[in-house]
Amino acid sequence: MMKHVSGISGRRVGDFLLFGVTSAELVLLFFLTPTFTFVDWIYVSQHLLVLGIALTRRPPEVYDHSLPASAAVVVAYSYPYAQVAYLRWVPGDPAWPAGGLPLVTLAACLSLASLLSLGRRFGVYPALRGLVTRGPYRLVRHPMYLAYVIADIGYNLQEWNFGTALLVIAGWASLIYRIQAEERILSQNAVWPIYAASVRYRLLPGIW
Repeated sequence: MMKHVSGISGRRVGDFLLFGVTSAELVLLFFLTPTFTFVDWIYVSQHLLVLGIALTRRPPEVYDHSLPASAAVVVAYSYPYAQVAYLRWVPGDPAWPAGGLPLVTLAACLSLASLLSLGRRFGVYPALRGLVTRGPYRLVRHPMYLAYVIADIGYNLQEWNFGTALLVIAGWASLIYRIQAEERILSQNAVWPIYAASVRYRLLPGIW
């Protein structure tokens, strides 16, 4: 269901929810990470940035809080932590750790650059808070989701098993749904047709 929002009441609920979920993620990150690396600190900085965004961002013109959108958000936020938990229960096998680390580092940097480009337009649910066309958004229409894909590949190259592969598939399915849901809403922006024509690919350059 897409809704038009006016006033601050609807905005506050979503902002407090984002603040709470991000705070919980930050606590989990510290709890699950025994030794912090450069990449880990990038992710910490992103979470701190999102906390600030949650308290200062503009209310959306339109948002989608439908059940499918909510389910996709829950899956997208939970499957990375589910992989960590599953690997503690069923240890995985290394595939190519030396190749995984550069991919994870690249993903962290791309995710941070995407978040900095979005700024106060960042949100969890599909919503219209304006259109970002700068930075990584000149390359693909959803660079932050591309960062998630790259990170998933990198982490699974470091350690994986059949369970983590299934979780990644579920996560990517939710990601594809979120892309489609977001573009349905973003298409209501007058500049969207021009942007979509100039940046042809949603996620994977040259493919889709």
